[in-house]
Amino acid sequence: MGLWWTALILVVGGLVLLWLGARQQRRSGLPPGRVLYTDPKIIGEPERPLFDPDTLLTGKPDYLVKEGSAVIPVEVKSGWAPPEPHPGHVFQLMAYCRLVERSMGVRPPYGILRYRNRTFAIDFTPQAEAQLLELIEEIHAAGGREQPRSHDSPARCAGCGFRSQCNQRLG
Repeated sequence: MGLWWTALILVVGGLVLLWLGARQQRRSGLPPGRVLYTDPKIIGEPERPLFDPDTLLTGKPDYLVKEGSAVIPVEVKSGWAPPEPHPGHVFQLMAYCRLVERSMGVRPPYGILRYRNRTFAIDFTPQAEAQLLELIEEIHAAGGREQPRSHDSPARCAGCGFRSQCNQRLG
């Protein structure tokens, strides 16, 4: 009788854990699928950044999720969602989509922007990619010209990944 109860408890416990895991994944805004990659700031060991030699783009999406045969980049933002995603966030996500295609050989149909209270699925269309490539050309054309700081926020400055190289940093 004791072995039967132990087995029953283990099965029920396993089902509860599966249910909790699925519930947590739905709440996180991640699509169903297996997480292939995560930014080391979130969990785990450092991953190698993705790289596109044609555009010289380099980046690390917060997550890459395998959904069927597709690989979906996910970018997580800590703030509350605006009515529409910020254009800079959309371009960042489109860059990750291009990096996935160039690095892994599979074109993502879309990427996900996850804000604190809302998730946006952004299609990676040929038009979106063309806009991204146009922006990359503008950036390359700016070349070595120094660009002015785009904010006056000490908190934003303190969290910037380029702070150590910036001659315009605040404080």
